[in-house]
Parts: sequence; structure tokens; C-alpha cells
Amino acid sequence: MEVLTLQNSVFRTYMIASSFMVLKGVGMSWLTVIRMMQERAGFRSPEDLRRTPLNPQPDPAQLRPNERVERIRRIQMNDLENLPFFFVAGLLYVLSEPELRIAQALFYSYVVTRLAHFLAYLAARSHDLRAALWTPGSLIVIYMTVKGLIAAL
Repeated sequence: MEVLTLQNSVFRTYMIASSFMVLKGVGMSWLTVIRMMQERAGFRSPEDLRRTPLNPQPDPAQLRPNERVERIRRIQMNDLENLPFFFVAGLLYVLSEPELRIAQALFYSYVVTRLAHFLAYLAARSHDLRAALWTPGSLIVIYMTVKGLIAAL
């Protein structure tokens, strides 16, 4: 069977998990904009202070950091630091032709840990809790990478 086809259940599982992670990552951009509009703050560039229909009363204070906006940006940065490794490691793992049930457990567990991490970060939970939610996902990425490396050797 061809490994990178929709006939391969492991690849389909990877596609589903990856699709959720892409949507979550892109959703963070939208959430940042929504939060900036709600707060009327947290803008980044001087040109953002131009009078527009979306910013009818620009104020230089809008360029100052706003904690509610910055929290969303930190969550997005965490995704940008972690999701690319998942995408690559997951593909390497698919190429190693793993057993379906294990692949499903790994891919879907990664998605769940990332969503739980997002909720903990959004709710300003402790670093300890966030780290506890991040760690399983990181271990999953390491495991999949090593399995891909072993298969290639």
C-alpha cells in the first residue's frame, strides 16, 4: 500500500490531527485580532494609529503592550515553536508505517494536550500546569521522530 494516500488509515489519522492543529494555529491569529479590537489596544505598528473605520479614535497608548492581547500572542508563539515539529515528526512517523492504534493514540493525544495547554494558558494557569500539559506532547514528538529515524536506518 502507498503510505501517503487516503487509503492508509495512519496517514488519514495524521491528516485529521494536523488539520486540527493548523486550524488551531490559524485561529490564534483571528483571536489576536478579536482581542485587539475588544481592547482597542495592543497594536504593534505606528501605522495602526491611522484613523480608520475600525479605529476611529486612534491613540498613541494603543501601541503599548496590553496583557490580554499579549497573552494571546504568547499562546500563538508557543504554537509556532511547537506545531512545526509535530507536522514533521508526524510525517516521519507515518513513513515508518506504524500500527494504526498506536498512531491514533499518539496523534490524538498530541491534539488533546495542545488544546489543554491552550486553555490553561488562556486562563492564566501556573507554569507548572502548562509544563505538565506541554510535556506529553513534546514526548510524543520525540517518540515519533525516533521511530522515524529507526525506520530509516
